[in-house]
Amino acid sequence: MIQSDTAIASMALIVDDDPGSVGMVSAALEESGTTVIVARDGQRALDLLQRVDPDVILLDAMMPVMDGFETCRRMKSAPVMTDAPIIFMTGLTGSQDVRRGLQAGGVDYVTKPVKIDELIARVTTHILNARQMRDLRDAFDTQNRSLVAMDVAGRIAWGSPAALGCMSGSGILMQDGAPSAEVMTWLRHLPDQPVSRAPSLTIGSVELYYSGRTAGGDLLIRIETGPRAAPEAHLAENFGLTARESEVLFWLSQGKANRDIADILTLSARTVNKHLEQIYVKLGVDNRTSAALLADRLLASHG
Repeated sequence: MIQSDTAIASMALIVDDDPGSVGMVSAALEESGTTVIVARDGQRALDLLQRVDPDVILLDAMMPVMDGFETCRRMKSAPVMTDAPIIFMTGLTGSQDVRRGLQAGGVDYVTKPVKIDELIARVTTHILNARQMRDLRDAFDTQNRSLVAMDVAGRIAWGSPAALGCMSGSGILMQDGAPSAEVMTWLRHLPDQPVSRAPSLTIGSVELYYSGRTAGGDLLIRIETGPRAAPEAHLAENFGLTARESEVLFWLSQGKANRDIADILTLSARTVNKHLEQIYVKLGVDNRTSAALLADRLLASHG
C-alpha cells in the first residue's frame, strides 16, 4: 500500500475522460487513504461541485466539449468558487500549457505518464496547504470579518465563507457569477484612492469597503451587512479618545507604521507621535504593540 508520510483523510475529484489514467490514479489514491470520485467531463465535474466539497481536484487539460483550462476557470469563478486546489494532470508538456493551467487557477501541473509516488506527495502537500488557508478564512468569519480579494476586473481570488455568501445572495454578483456593473465601476476606481478616502459602496443591505491590497496585488474588500458603526467610533467611545486619536489608533491596529499613518491621515510624523503619546496614556500602555493589541481585541469583539 502506498502511504504518505502525513496520513490525512481526504477526498479527491478526478476529472478525466481516459479510463486507463483514471483507473491507475484512483487505485493509487485509494491505497493512500484518499476517497475518490470521478467525472468524465468538465460539465459533470461542475455539477458535482454543487453537491460535494473535495479536498483536491485532479484535472485533465484535454477533454471534449469543455477543455480542462475552461473547466478550471469555471471551478474558480462564481457561482462555483471551489477553494479546493486544482492539479492539472495531462499529456500536454509545453511551457505555454503550464502557464495556461496556472493562469486558469491551477496550483500545480503534473505530466503524463504520472509518477505515482510524486503525485501522492504533491496531493498531500496541496491538501494540507489548502486546509491551513481554509482555517484562516474561517477565522475571519469567527471574528466577524467578512473579506474577499478581487482584481479590478472583478475576478475573485479568495474570500471568507461569509463574504462569499453575502456576495452571491445580495445582487453584488450577476447570474453568471460576474460582478454587477455598479460593482465593476467602483472597483476600477479603487486603486487610485488612498484607503482612508476610498468611498464605500452600498448595494441593498450590504456595504462594501476598500481595505487595501494583498501581497499579490488584489483589492481587499470588507463586506458588512446591516447598520454598523465605524471602527474608529468604537475606539473613541471605549477608550475616551478624540476623533483624530481614534483614527491614529485604528491604523496602528492595522499594522501601519507611523510614516504610513501620517500619509493616510495627511498629518506630520511629529503630530502622529504626539497623538500616540496621548493614546498610550488613555489606554494605560507604554508601547505601540500593546496599544495595537488592545484596539484589535476591541474591534474583534464588536465585529
